Amino acid sequence: MPAETLANRLALPQLHLLAKAPLAGQAKTRLAPLLGNQGAANAHAELLRHCVANACQALPAENVTLWTALDHAHPLFIELHEQFGLTLKRQPDGDLGARIRHALNHTPEPAMVMGSDCPSITSALITACAQQLTRYEVVILPAEDGGYGLIGAQRDYPGLFESIPWGSHQVLSATRQRIEALSLRAAYPATIWDIDRPEDWQRWKGVAAAL
Repeated sequence: MPAETLANRLALPQLHLLAKAPLAGQAKTRLAPLLGNQGAANAHAELLRHCVANACQALPAENVTLWTALDHAHPLFIELHEQFGLTLKRQPDGDLGARIRHALNHTPEPAMVMGSDCPSITSALITACAQQLTRYEVVILPAEDGGYGLIGAQRDYPGLFESIPWGSHQVLSATRQRIEALSLRAAYPATIWDIDRPEDWQRWKGVAAAL
């Protein structure tokens, strides 16, 4: 491998995706009024496949890890591992902040964590975030609902995920406050949207039909 190519490969960050197994009644439950419990689980599986495909288009499979929850041996996880060659790991216990920080610190390289329900995070956006992470300590893709769909860090920053009201519309604003308190430089390349509510799903179906 040429030295320049090797250097570029070594500079690439790790990308971690957090995902539940698509179990009826336990995945994407807020879509159930529109799709039913099994339909919501099927929607979750569709979104996860899409997000993994984007991740593995942007980065080599050896740089992508899927962190599983609920049923670690679910056939969908096995399918994605066999199709793309990504690594499977079990999510640890703890709140979302603890799980994000655990994934970011799993390897010594700069790393990013992405949700599995953000189809608006394209492979080009992932690449842009990876590039920004070479110049900024933190990179974030803010979400329209007040959270974020991706966060990356050059290394561990104790306190970055402390006192964050997970699951609320204040996640992004609280994270910005933590970034400022820690005197970190952050990039926000684009605003994205995720799939939580029936109207989000209908929005995605419209977008997907045009792809």
